[in-house]
Amino acid sequence: MISSLNRCQAVELINTAYASGAAREKACECLGISLRTFQRWTQTEYVKTDARPTAVRPEPSNKLTQAERDEMLVICNSVQYQSMPPSQIVPALADLGQYIASESSFYRVLKAANQDQRRGKVRAPNVHKKPKACKATQANQVWSWDITYLATTVLGRFYRLYLIMDIYSRKIVGWEIHTNETAEHASVLIKKASLAEGVSHRGLILHSDNGSPMKGATMLATLQKLGIVPSFSRPSVSDDNPYSESLFRTLKYTPSYPSQPFSSLDEARQWVSHFVTWYNEEHHHSGIQFVTPADRHNGRDQEVLSKRKTVYSKAKERHPERWSGDIRNWTKVEVVWLNPDNQQEQEIIKRAA
Repeated sequence: MISSLNRCQAVELINTAYASGAAREKACECLGISLRTFQRWTQTEYVKTDARPTAVRPEPSNKLTQAERDEMLVICNSVQYQSMPPSQIVPALADLGQYIASESSFYRVLKAANQDQRRGKVRAPNVHKKPKACKATQANQVWSWDITYLATTVLGRFYRLYLIMDIYSRKIVGWEIHTNETAEHASVLIKKASLAEGVSHRGLILHSDNGSPMKGATMLATLQKLGIVPSFSRPSVSDDNPYSESLFRTLKYTPSYPSQPFSSLDEARQWVSHFVTWYNEEHHHSGIQFVTPADRHNGRDQEVLSKRKTVYSKAKERHPERWSGDIRNWTKVEVVWLNPDNQQEQEIIKRAA
């Protein structure tokens, strides 16, 4: 950085050289500056000032005195105002006919004194970390479950659909409908699902949100007994449980979903039973290369995808002029992540590209 004194001398030398017939650009090169820098210096007052952040500048005339700053700290720490932020202190002082400084000045003084934390008994909000990433490379490694409401013919009354899915295969491995939400219902459901899937190994991860049925003592005791590891979303963050949220959207937006509310518990259970059969056995899921959850859960997806690749290859051989590039990618999705970190998200994007 060139000081203001040296800038003035440089401008004077360049102007003298120019008056003697030299080109300004050549004169600037001799002093080690560009022509644009010279123009900036001469077109503004920059040549007379020092704009460097480390430059020594005179104290502003309107700066608070040390006595005023000390008075502000005394007021903020007094019994009357120690639990109040500056946004309340300043108006309160104005009601008493007293003005010392603005709210922003109060905040700056408190910050300089390391007293800008939350005042009174108010505590900083809890910071909830993102759930630990879960990786599934085969069925029955990571399950996700949640509860959704099913409308009834009685206004304000809903049935509760408990639903568990395997995130690797997207198969619905367990479901029940009740009139209320309890940890006992959830406990029974997880027992039935574990028995139906033959889950005997310890270490299965069961992810859910923070509802009382998910974190109830009965439910947690059942998980511990079965050797299932619980995983929970952050409070009020639905994105932490995306697979269950997506499944509920599919359920409620499928064309067969009743246009009228359910009139009875049996009617709701009958419809959900048909939906689960269709979803597991017939629905071609976009997240797993459009194979059915049942085929992927039972290990038949590789065979299905290989047949599709053969069909596409033969179609290209018959009419190669209709293909501008390679055939469609029918590679099996080997890994499924729940709440991946940034690096894992980038890997997922690269594989999908």
